[in-house]
Amino acid sequence: MSSIDRSQSVGGTRTYEVRTYGCQMNVHDSERLAGLLEDAGYVPAPEGSHGEADVVVFNTCAVRENADNKLYGNLGHLAPKKAQRPGMQIAVGGCLAQKDRDTIVKRAPWVDVVFGTHNIGRLPVLLERARVREEAQVEIAESLEAFPSTLPTRRESAYAAWVSISVGCNNTCTFCIVPALRGKEKDRRPGDILAEVEALVAEGVSEITLLGQNVNAYGSDIGDREAFSKLLRACGTIDGLERVRFTSPHPRDFTDDVIAAMAETPNVMPQLHMPLQSGSDPVLKAMRRSYRQERYLGIIEKVRAAIPHAAITTDIIVGFPGETEEDFEQTLHVVREARFAQAYTFQYSKRPGTPAAEMDGQIPKKVVQERYERLVALQEEISWEENKKQVGRTLELMVAEGEGRKDDATHRLSGRAPDARLVHFTKPEQTVRPGDVVTVEVTYAAPHHLLAEGAVLDVRPTRAGDAWEKRNAAEAAGPKGVLLGLPKVGAPAPLPVATGSGCGCD
Repeated sequence: MSSIDRSQSVGGTRTYEVRTYGCQMNVHDSERLAGLLEDAGYVPAPEGSHGEADVVVFNTCAVRENADNKLYGNLGHLAPKKAQRPGMQIAVGGCLAQKDRDTIVKRAPWVDVVFGTHNIGRLPVLLERARVREEAQVEIAESLEAFPSTLPTRRESAYAAWVSISVGCNNTCTFCIVPALRGKEKDRRPGDILAEVEALVAEGVSEITLLGQNVNAYGSDIGDREAFSKLLRACGTIDGLERVRFTSPHPRDFTDDVIAAMAETPNVMPQLHMPLQSGSDPVLKAMRRSYRQERYLGIIEKVRAAIPHAAITTDIIVGFPGETEEDFEQTLHVVREARFAQAYTFQYSKRPGTPAAEMDGQIPKKVVQERYERLVALQEEISWEENKKQVGRTLELMVAEGEGRKDDATHRLSGRAPDARLVHFTKPEQTVRPGDVVTVEVTYAAPHHLLAEGAVLDVRPTRAGDAWEKRNAAEAAGPKGVLLGLPKVGAPAPLPVATGSGCGCD
């Protein structure tokens, strides 16, 4: 589970809760769902009110074998609550809803609305229709009705935002069900993307993450193979936009013009998440990944040559059907050669509806576990060694909100370096807000974070910090979050002048 928005009845106004599972695309979609509900008059309830909202929305993921068991378990917990509260509604959306459709209402007849990945904008209408007709509404669109980024949004962050540049995927990886549920790739027009970015910056956002199922394939739908690198360069011209990131790219589409754009555009951060999945050529072929080990390591080498301080992270699947010990050793070889800052490692699990689920050579759980532990141990060692290289460096951090779980106890704050490494730093006497920028010297490295235990060298108040402060001031009188309506085309209103010693806005 990647995020939860909690709600409960407030003063007679209908309230909502959105529970989000899965990838960044789902997190972004949930911001849209929250924005749609607030636009329709719902409000989020106080923190900690699990299952007490008037409307509970599950934004589901279908990539794990037990995804449906989790969903139906959670729906089962809500059934008695709904029976005790006339008027309570439950909605299920996302990839599992797109896949299972009518099955959800059959297995959980107390569900009021089922909607898919292509029609999230219909949620308020479907809830009202279910209320009036007193029967479940199941509506699954087969193609995209409206690009998600054109819908109202309740953003959880005042200083950082997702910007979706495409939806869907044209790849046919044998372990992935996403293309069947999200559809073929559909790109937004560059002008619409940049208009949204400008609108976000006008509100105080200083960091944006360009989002797509296969983000660097952007342009295939509009017929421009260099569209993604052009988009990165265009983001570099937007005043007040300090940090640009993107996720997730695919090695097949990672071209030299993208590397050049990253290296030559100052606000594109020296960070790259490049999924590997396997280091074995036979396994990559079975996965239908259209690159091989040599091609992958060649990309890493080019990125490091152009951006020496880049932090590269990856995804790796252990125990794909047919994987031999020799295949697994090739994965370990790539890990040693690439020296990833971090790796998100997964034990293969059957994705219902994917070709890999029916392949011969399914690996015994015991073997998968043993390989997984070896991979994790190797990557932990490399992550620690790579982080130790950061000790003594002076870094600019964007102060983060809620990233340091022990910050209160340790009297520290946390922030992200340009390469996205998490750094915990000594709390300065000067007021520092999320979104502000601090300069620190790294004094200690752990495998998953860095420490800056000395005094903060500089604090730079930013427009993003102003936006965070303004949002917090408004929270006493209203729901949490930042509601962004439809982006307006054209130049945004001038940004306010930041207080303090400077200004800045990713």
